Amino acid sequence: MNVAIDVRHGGRWSLLQRSKNDAIWALASLALAATRPLPLTALRALGRALGRTAHALARRERATALANVARVFPDLDAQARRALVRRCFVTLGELLGETVALLDARTSPPPLALSAGARALLDEARAGGRGVVFASAHLGPWERVAASLVAAGVPLVTLARESYDPRFSRLYDRLRRAHGVDVVWRGRPGAAARILRTLRGGGVLGVPMDLRARVASCEVPFLGCAAPTAIGPARIALRTRAAVVVGTVAPAASGGLEITATRIEGADLEPGDAGARELTARINAELSRRIRALPHAWVWMHPRWASSPPSPGAAPSPPSPAARASDAV
Repeated sequence: MNVAIDVRHGGRWSLLQRSKNDAIWALASLALAATRPLPLTALRALGRALGRTAHALARRERATALANVARVFPDLDAQARRALVRRCFVTLGELLGETVALLDARTSPPPLALSAGARALLDEARAGGRGVVFASAHLGPWERVAASLVAAGVPLVTLARESYDPRFSRLYDRLRRAHGVDVVWRGRPGAAARILRTLRGGGVLGVPMDLRARVASCEVPFLGCAAPTAIGPARIALRTRAAVVVGTVAPAASGGLEITATRIEGADLEPGDAGARELTARINAELSRRIRALPHAWVWMHPRWASSPPSPGAAPSPPSPAARASDAV
């Protein structure tokens, strides 16, 4: 988007852009008003139907998903790739229904279980007193993951990028705060100070790291392929010596899903681009393992890989002083 008309950068919408965004907001508001009274089972079913419709109609997103799956799973035949992508659209539609349910306490799904291992690992990581950088992914019910961690007593603060439309940012903020999840908006004044304050206070900073973002990045493997990945979380962790934990949902032994976590070692790394690149690669390796274990629940339609990526040895772009602590996603 042109920065001059991006409100996140101080721009103002044109009349045509405002009309379009007002129409999108009005449709979203009507859809929420119509669906919020529905029970959780109905919202999930409606979401699955929406996912099937999107799979049929969204040809560009479907093509992107098929190309991504072919890149990551070259041994899958065409029929298996199509089946995985179809299941992905339906699963994400169901998760959208669950997210709508989170807006209303009467329909909100119950918290996800936090595995005993994850509970012990997070407690141990926080015991160091330097906070925890909690790297996660858009894998499965990620909004429920944040709400469930807070319900389990984890002092989670999430880092997020503002929506192109401030009204959607406010909606997102309301969704998370209703479940006790605090949000640091990356582009707002004071974001860097809040990030540092969270970690120095022994809190847990939740950072999604699986998607391509317009931030300082480095090329490291992701799902077996070189991908531009936000380097901010690693820089923050190495500068503050915060513990690094990767956590997402994972298949539970008893069936269903639970939240699990893995500690990523970084004590052997020094602050600086080389150390941050290596720590980012270690985080990506764990995120990749988790996505491969639950492939139908990841956002394959996201344009994760650049069509013309920079060379693998290219140095990450340096952040501005104001963005050093807030360039994570």
